[in-house]
Amino acid sequence: MKKVKLIGLLGILAAGALALSACGSSSKTADDGGKSKKNNFRTLDEIKKSGTINIGVFSDKHPFGYVDENGEYQGYDIYFGNKLGEDLGVKINYVSTEAANRVEYLETGKVDLILANFTVTPERAEAVDFALPYMNVGLGVISSESNKVDSLDNWNASDEMIVISGTTAEPFMIKNYPNIKLQKYDTYANAKNALLNGSGKAWVNDNTEVLAFAKSNPGYVVGIDDLGVKDTIAPAVTKGNTTLLDWVNSEIETLGKENFFHKDYEATLTDTYGAEYADTLVIEGGKTK
Repeated sequence: MKKVKLIGLLGILAAGALALSACGSSSKTADDGGKSKKNNFRTLDEIKKSGTINIGVFSDKHPFGYVDENGEYQGYDIYFGNKLGEDLGVKINYVSTEAANRVEYLETGKVDLILANFTVTPERAEAVDFALPYMNVGLGVISSESNKVDSLDNWNASDEMIVISGTTAEPFMIKNYPNIKLQKYDTYANAKNALLNGSGKAWVNDNTEVLAFAKSNPGYVVGIDDLGVKDTIAPAVTKGNTTLLDWVNSEIETLGKENFFHKDYEATLTDTYGAEYADTLVIEGGKTK
């Protein structure tokens, strides 16, 4: 009898193990948002099936990505994002991000796509997959008009330069101007406040950002509008998400034929920079000159 009971017990345990194994073999889970266990991202088909795409954008970087007085996302990146959602046939869930966590949001699957004024660099390209570029960008330095900074070669050692952590300005300054003390902030809003209240002597950031700030804040001037090398801004997806990447690249090429990004500029950036900067800043169809 004992032997029979033992055999029966072993049979029950074996059946249970097989059942658990079968459950564990599925590539989906009920609460994973459609992401496969192997890859922490959603493919193009999974996004379409869900009916929603999650796009990481800035909420405090006017005129590229910001929240207006009605609580709605607006700006150059938002105009582009709305078009992507429309052509993909899905709703858009905009997720507010900061410069320092753009890569993290992709790696953890919090967003499917980043459209947060993301400058392409070799280091970032190791962590994410960039699509074709849609904008040119460089670095600029803004300061008080009464204490204008037009060169970094004669910097006073007691002064501090404002930077935003996670932007290209931070590593550029560390590498090229190691003797300049940096005052680091996590958000654009805090960096702007630091400049306004005089916490730092100047602020180095994307030239598009500082030019916009100077135009809307009398008493401040961009003394250096072309610091360092020229870069491009592009959408980014999670590393390895080739189906979404290929679709975005195809979309950018198609939109370029319609002069879409110049229309985007006219609708969202002309008031900030003027029409004369359109051809300088805009990239159509992903083709750089």
